[in-house]
Amino acid sequence: MSQAKTDTRALRNALGRFATGIAVVTAIDPDGHPIGLTVNSFSAVSLQPALVLWCLDNGSHNLEAFRHASHHAINILAEDQQDVSNRFATWPVDRFVGLKWQAGAGGAPVFPGCCASFEVVNETQLVSGDHTIFIGRIEKFGAAPELAPLLFHAGQYRKLAE
Repeated sequence: MSQAKTDTRALRNALGRFATGIAVVTAIDPDGHPIGLTVNSFSAVSLQPALVLWCLDNGSHNLEAFRHASHHAINILAEDQQDVSNRFATWPVDRFVGLKWQAGAGGAPVFPGCCASFEVVNETQLVSGDHTIFIGRIEKFGAAPELAPLLFHAGQYRKLAE
């Protein structure tokens, strides 16, 4: 069962055995335009103070814009928002064309119909390996507990089963 840690495809497949939710992280770039991308690297860090984290590949074309954004919004997608996940995972496209959103803290786009959303101050950034870890302090949040989350496991979208 053991693999060499240098086999990146096998490592990615093994990491994919951990089921995650799907989020779209958004911000406003230095030119005032909305930016966003799909992530499954989101986690709570602390309740006091209220901190969350997400990770971004250091090769991302959006890295510098996210580094300089004052705020981020983390939109936790509901199971009926697979199209939103796909839209923000695809490059290059104008991801916001025809999409409803409202400006949250710092102008970061917040989407309707999500399971939860977190409006966070871009507080700490740590470069580790090939990713940057963004830690944000929650300023505002909302949740829709009646909505089921969109999940990702073993390279595929999944839904919760009762």
